[in-house]
Amino acid sequence: MHPDGDCEMITAMHRDTITADIAARLVAGQFPQWASLPVVPVKINGWDNTTFRLGDELSIRLPSADEYAAQVGKEHHWLPVLAPHLPLPIPEPVAMGCPTDEFPRPWSVYRWLAGEPASADQVTDLARFAASLTGFLAALQAIDASDGPPAGEHNFFRGGPLATYDEQTRQLIRQRADDIDASAATRVWDAAMASTWGRAPVWVHGDVTGSNLLVTDGALRAVIDFGGVAVGDPACDLVMEWTFFTGDSAAVFRRGLDLDEATWARGRGWALWKALLMIGEEKEGRSDADDAARRFGWRHSPRQIVDLVIADHARLA
Repeated sequence: MHPDGDCEMITAMHRDTITADIAARLVAGQFPQWASLPVVPVKINGWDNTTFRLGDELSIRLPSADEYAAQVGKEHHWLPVLAPHLPLPIPEPVAMGCPTDEFPRPWSVYRWLAGEPASADQVTDLARFAASLTGFLAALQAIDASDGPPAGEHNFFRGGPLATYDEQTRQLIRQRADDIDASAATRVWDAAMASTWGRAPVWVHGDVTGSNLLVTDGALRAVIDFGGVAVGDPACDLVMEWTFFTGDSAAVFRRGLDLDEATWARGRGWALWKALLMIGEEKEGRSDADDAARRFGWRHSPRQIVDLVIADHARLA
């Protein structure tokens, strides 16, 4: 066990080569007290990490690329600090493993959190679900952030200035002009770029999406995957309004957070950027946009999300 997070990262390894056998050998070599526990892939895996269940009470998370490895030590340090202040369970780090010749990155063992990723089929009352989520986000934003890690490369600038993605987003709009209303999308982006977070930094989760929200009995029960956690602008945590909620539930989500319209405009910008990325990857033949949306737990397709943020901007303009 290496509680100081000083594990050295070495050579690259692709997510497709991370298997349950590798995870089991890592556990047996570094934490022999768990060597007899079965290692089983989870039903729906993440993107930043490959996750396995370890026995009945634990899980293993292995960063799926070098750029995600810095998140391991950050989670081990900050999740125990945040957890006591939050109304829902979040992952509890149990042990940190070091790189080996077979797996070249630090990795983690966590307590297992029960539940299924949020989806339209899993959530029985969207308005209640929205209220639970805003309660969690409001509590997260209220935690003292004075010593928290600023947004940066470690979390792909979630919570940082949206301008980080200005050039890329404008290029994506131009490239997708045959698929979307490019002029309207540009207006959405211009409005998002017109302001910055002017208050003190607050804690952000960085990747609030259906696949990171666990549901049991139709209700929100836990929030997972804090690799994007940082302090900064909470606009990045608002994208669920357009990716998951609709109608009354979207209104409940918006009312539940004490944020000005400029912050919601930046939230639309984050949602637009992500949806355009998914459409762009499909055009380049790297992925199916609708399949990617389902993996993230989005209830709407990327093209629908572009239309939703455009319509929302036009309604409020």
